[in-house]
Order: sequence, then C-alpha cells, then structure tokens
Amino acid sequence: MIKTKTLFFCQECGAEHNKWQGQCSHCQAWNTLSEETVLNKKTASRVTHYAGSNSNLTLLKDVQLNEHQRLSTGVSEFDLVLGGGLVAGSVILIGGDPGVGKSTLLLQILSTIGKNYRALYVTGEESLQQIAMRAKRLEADCDSLTLLAETQVEHILNLSQKHHPQILVIDSIQTMYTEQISSAPGSVSQVRESAAQLVRYAKQTETALFIIGHVTKEGAIAGPRVLEHMVDTVLYFEGRSDNRFRVIRAVKNRFGAVNEIGIFAMTDKGLGQVNNPSAIFLSRDKTPMPGSQVMVTWEGSRPLLVEVQALVDESHLANPRRVAVGFEHNRLSMLLAILHRHCRIPTFNQDVFINIVGGLRVLETGADLAVLLAILSSLKNKALPTDLVAFGEVGLSGEIRPVPSGVERIREAAKHGFARMIVPKANAPKKPPAGVEIIAVERLVQAISAWNND
Repeated sequence: MIKTKTLFFCQECGAEHNKWQGQCSHCQAWNTLSEETVLNKKTASRVTHYAGSNSNLTLLKDVQLNEHQRLSTGVSEFDLVLGGGLVAGSVILIGGDPGVGKSTLLLQILSTIGKNYRALYVTGEESLQQIAMRAKRLEADCDSLTLLAETQVEHILNLSQKHHPQILVIDSIQTMYTEQISSAPGSVSQVRESAAQLVRYAKQTETALFIIGHVTKEGAIAGPRVLEHMVDTVLYFEGRSDNRFRVIRAVKNRFGAVNEIGIFAMTDKGLGQVNNPSAIFLSRDKTPMPGSQVMVTWEGSRPLLVEVQALVDESHLANPRRVAVGFEHNRLSMLLAILHRHCRIPTFNQDVFINIVGGLRVLETGADLAVLLAILSSLKNKALPTDLVAFGEVGLSGEIRPVPSGVERIREAAKHGFARMIVPKANAPKKPPAGVEIIAVERLVQAISAWNND
C-alpha cells in the first residue's frame, strides 16, 4: 500500500511547509501556500526515475573554457533573442497567452533545424494528428521530425536516452508528471520536480531543451517561481492572440542580452519575422494629428522607432483617470507631476490616456520626453511636426538626462527620414547626419519652448 502525506507548497518560491500559514517563511509572500498530497520518502525511494551520470570534483583551474557552438534555428529574429542561436545543453522556457503562437513557432523552427539535427517533439496537450494537421497548414517540412504523445517524465527520458535527440521540446510542462509525487499534473510540486529531471537530463546529455509553459491571468509563468531560476533562458510572448504582431522578449538569458526582442507577424502560414519593425510601428496617418509623437526606444541591442499617442480630455470625476497601455502607469503619474511642478501646466482636472502603437511595451526611461510632448500636443490641440522625433529621460527636477546609445538612435531616425530631433544635450553628436537638425536640450522647459517655436 502506497503511503502518502499532506504538505503545503509556496506557489511563488516552491518552499515546503508542514502546515498551512498565511505567509511563506522563505519568500515572505502572503496567501501563496497550496495543499498537495505527496509520497513519503520510503515510498518515493522505490520509484524508478532518471538518475543521470555521476559527477566528479574539479578544480577551477582545470576547467576548459570552450566557446559555445551555437546552432542557427533558421529564424534570424529568434536567433537574435537567444543571443545568436541555440547552445547545446541550454534550457529555454517559453511562456505566453493561449493561442499566441508558442507551438506554431517551435514547429516552424523544428521543420528547419530538424533537417540537420535530431529533434523530438513531446506533446502532452494535443494528439499526434493535431500536430500533423498544424504542420500541413503551415506547409512545414516535418517529415523527419519525431513525435511523442506522453506526459510521464520518466518514460520520456528513457525514450530520449535511446533516441539521443539533440533538440527536445516539451509542450507543455504543466501537463507533465513524475511518479515520485502523487499530486495532479500542473501542481507546484509536479512542475518543480518534472522540470528538475528534464533540466538535469539536458545538462548531462548536452541536449537543447525547449519548455513551453502556461501563464497566469497576471501574465507570469504558471507554477513555482523556482521554475524560472532552473532554466537558462526565459522568453515571453507579448501581444494578444487577436493582434497580428507578436513580440518575443527575453527576460532572462545566460547566453545573451536581456530584454532582447524578436518581432513576428502572424499569417495563415504561421509566424513570419519582421525585418524592418520600425516601418511597421510608424504606419500612421500622413496628416499631422494632435497627441502623436515618434520616439526612438532601445530594445536589447537595436534602436526601434515607435509612435506614442496621448489623449487628454476634461474629467468629470473626483479622481481623473490615468490609463497607460504599453507604458508604466506609475511613471506616467510621475511625469504629470513634473510637468505641473516645473512647467506650470496642470492636468489634475484632465483624464490622461497613453498608448504605445503596435502593442509594444516600452520599459526604458528614454520614452519620457516623447510621452510628455504627446500629452502637451493633445492638451493644447496642436499637432507636432511629422518629421520630429524625440527621446530622453526626464528627471524629477525637470532636467533632461542622457540615455544609452544616443548616436545609434539618431542614425536610426535619420535613416527613416526624420529631419528634426529633440535630444538630451549629452547625447547630441558633434557632427549630426546630413539634413538633420539636432535640438539639444538640458531642461524640460527648453524642449517645450523648442516645440512651441516651430
């Protein structure tokens, strides 16, 4: 008879507790403990599972440093997010909303890379017929791709030891379970232990492992927070399933830059990569309209031209609304306070709405100046010039602070035909590009005056 016991696991950090309590004693999170039934230690010791190879002690001076040989996935945008390609033995966790294109993208990648490397696609949610139907719809050449419909981790790893795949895809980790734990698939303990066995196998056999993960309603990877700590790279799909464009952002990467993004467009043939994303995010009305301003943001290792829209309207509420889509809400409130304090322009009786066009989410502070200019344009109902671009961080004392890679941003804007640029004085180049007027400012008041004089 199998003996079980009840434990409580933290959904944030995965810590184990013998009894329920309101606050986790490890990560200090509140109301995150969930009850699960697990096998006791004697029963779990009799369960067969993947043990892997034995490890030996090694001195640091004896470790051989070899360059990581990267495997190209055949999709340049995805290679950019990974840091240049796949690394043998790396573990990549991909999360996103249902229907955003996680399985579609991986199937497209395997159809290309599977011609030169052995790949195994493990599905725990769909049948083999559904995978075949998707491949046919995408017109993907997946004849040499090996499929497996299984959810037991031990069985998957035993077959992988016989097949020796160089690339392994798990779709998804929330459907996997291990015999070491008796709780249901998708629980905190099952996700943690299943992922631990898969990661251990990938590291010891130099197998590139892709793990697809579900997300919660808040947009975070479902399961314990320790899942993101175990993997090498964490990728998030940004953008709703009803939006044509998809953005893949790397929030953790041990083999490349963090916050690197790849931009794709969903078509009837799957996800197609966007080679010139600035041209897409700048597809706006040719007629100047109040409340619209173009900025140059820095995403990962490249500049990106994005349009920011603002709508300021008289409020009839006791607390005027502050709505920001694609921009941090708290930072918007801070910028409005700076505008009132240093420029004597109040918005306490106005509803302010900010939207980043194209569904992009701007995380850096270089968008501050463009957001404020768009707000002023809508407040005064005065259109900004269509050939004007702006970037810069706005400090609490009203100063315009420099941002990284200012010269590269100016070159990107000049390449797309912008003739005037309001930039921080510390970012102004000694020799501007031909036909470009650089307006270098040190204070927010100077930037507003430069626009009013146009």
